[in-house]
Amino acid sequence: METTLVENLPHVGTAGVIIKAIMIMAIISAIAGFGTFIERKVLAFMQRRLGPMHVGPYGLLQLAADGIKLFTKEDIIPQNANKLMFMVAPIITAATAFIALSAVPVFPDFTIPSWIPFLGGTFVPSIAADLNIGLLFVLGMMASGLYGPLLAGMSQANKWGIIGAARTAIQFLSYEVVTGLSLLAPIMIVGSLSFVDFNNAQAGGVSDWLIWQQPVAFVLFLIAGFAETNRTPFDLLEHEAEVVSGYATEYSGMRWGMFFIGEYANMITISIIAAVVFLGGYSEGAFGWLTIIFKVGFFFFLMLWVRAAWPHVRPDQMMWLCWKVLMPLAVINVVITAIVLMV
Repeated sequence: METTLVENLPHVGTAGVIIKAIMIMAIISAIAGFGTFIERKVLAFMQRRLGPMHVGPYGLLQLAADGIKLFTKEDIIPQNANKLMFMVAPIITAATAFIALSAVPVFPDFTIPSWIPFLGGTFVPSIAADLNIGLLFVLGMMASGLYGPLLAGMSQANKWGIIGAARTAIQFLSYEVVTGLSLLAPIMIVGSLSFVDFNNAQAGGVSDWLIWQQPVAFVLFLIAGFAETNRTPFDLLEHEAEVVSGYATEYSGMRWGMFFIGEYANMITISIIAAVVFLGGYSEGAFGWLTIIFKVGFFFFLMLWVRAAWPHVRPDQMMWLCWKVLMPLAVINVVITAIVLMV
């Protein structure tokens, strides 16, 4: 039975939302997995290497080999670990990442052809849940992802895991403040938390993009987004240059893989938010959706580019940057925006 769920998309029904949710999980999981291959190829190109080359033509089957390895690798649970928390932690990380994607515009809306049995004529929306507080919901779900690494480190009975979990909590909580403050100024300008309203506010073309009105907020959001997705130069949560792997020290197999599926899904979410809030969003029709795909692809590539070009920072440098540089700038930007809007 079709029921009206949202004001902006009056033809959306339960079946359309379920189909959209399945599409998000299937396609974003595939993109997240393929992103690992793209990252290795991009880093290899920038460092004058070949990258994966031996599995399949040009290494294209490396993704399949990695997936088989993760699914067949022994699932080890340490003897003294809190087994329930140890098993649940990766699920929290992946689940919160995909739940956040339910409120952002992912792929264009479409209607299933009428000749398809049972589902014919079903309208599938671009946003699975077009909430009037969509931006707040996405930030809240991404913040809830903190519990995955935190519980993972605390449940291991491993001091290195506990230290890694503490470092994770400090980094996430600190940079979430900057993320929220950086988006507060654009929210004040648009007067809404809905992604549809952000998109409509910039419908006039490139000159209406919020990046021209809020360049400081855009830069602050990007920097905080790098930190919240555990990307270089802020990849201190699971640091590949260390002997141990932080909160993921004791994990193996698919449980380990779920942490990084969640990470890549969050990279896509951050890219979509940046594209919709600051770079004009999407417009109706296939061409409009191609533009947002290119914008999201650019931000995804930027994260890989920074990893290849930028050195790691120390934890104390990271905290100094957050609390003594980024947060004061974000507060000043919010105050100046409020004064300009009032005047």
